[in-house]
Formats: sequence, C-alpha cells, structure tokens
Amino acid sequence: MMVREGFSVLLNAMPDFEVVGEAVNGVEAIAKVRELRPDVVLMDIRMPELNGIEATREIVAADAGTKVLVLTTFDLDEYVYQALRAGASGFLLKDASARELADGVRVVASGEALLAPTVTRRLITEFAKLAENSPVPVGRQPGAYGELTERETEVLVLIAQGLSNVEIAERLVVAESTVKTHVSRVLVKLGLRDRTQAAVFAYEARLVTPG
Repeated sequence: MMVREGFSVLLNAMPDFEVVGEAVNGVEAIAKVRELRPDVVLMDIRMPELNGIEATREIVAADAGTKVLVLTTFDLDEYVYQALRAGASGFLLKDASARELADGVRVVASGEALLAPTVTRRLITEFAKLAENSPVPVGRQPGAYGELTERETEVLVLIAQGLSNVEIAERLVVAESTVKTHVSRVLVKLGLRDRTQAAVFAYEARLVTPG
C-alpha cells in the first residue's frame, strides 16, 4: 500500500501526469480500467483475489487501448515473463527512481514498449526457455514470421535484442521513419500488440537464441 501511494504522489506531482484511480487487487484494477479508461496501468504482479498476470490478460483482451506497465520487486522475477506474454508493455522495478518511473510511464503511453537493453533483454533471455513448454506463442504461431520480408525479419531480431528505433536505424543505415514503418508492419503481420510482444515472439520463434 505504501508503494502504491508513493507512486501516486510522485506521478501526481508532475505536470504531465494525472493519477485517475487506484486499486487494491486485480479484480478492482479491471473494474477501474473499464470505468476510467486510463492510458497506462501500473500493475503489481502479486495481488489478492486476482493476480497481476490474469488482470493484465483481461485488460489487454478488452482492447480499450490501456497499456500495462508491470511492477516487480526483482528484475528476474519469473512472473514478469508471464506478464509480458499476457500483453504487458514492459516492467519496472518497485525501487525505480521518480525519474525512471515517470520515463517508463511516458514510454509506454507513447505506444512504445519498455525494452531497456540492460534489463528487459536479460529478463527475456533468462525466461525465454519457459516458452519451450508452451505450444502457442504470443500472437500467432512461430511459422508466421515467414510472412515477413527479409528486412522486416531483421528488424524483428533487432527489436528482440533491445534496440530502439534510433539504434536500429543506425545499425541498418536507414531513416528512423523507415524503421517505424517496418516495426508497424511486423506488428500487423504477426498480430502483435507492441514491441515487447514482438521481442517475446522472436525468442519463442527461435529467431533469437537465448544466452
């Protein structure tokens, strides 16, 4: 509770944020999202009545445009990987600084995914092996990546490696706008919600090898 209230105070103190609601469990979180339609939800994984993974899955399935940013105590929390597969747009540690919290919310709200190379790539690499026991990946079947062009596949791999659009543009020596177009086409062709799901898909489709 103290963590939730602390985040609320931090964000409300910033001119470009408005905290429209709080929830004490997953069931209430879903109800609040339906009522208030926030741009971003800060979701705790471990909650009573309904955990953050199931709550995230329901919120994303409702397709109301609300993005979910998962909060966790440890950056290698096994449940975070499951939350990403459920449709979360990224995650933050509960001990994130005020600046990291605000920046994370802004990134997700803008339609990007929180894919910091030093954190999320490590997490996906660590837990991509869990996908071996799951026959159905995020979005469509792994074979669907055959629908991508060679360049789109290349962009997908770079997304999975944690590169931003700017970094991908530099790597491929193309304009950032061109990269944005490729990313959009990748998401549409694979039926994915955002870059985080694209990264998870790439690992599950074995386009990128964990390690």
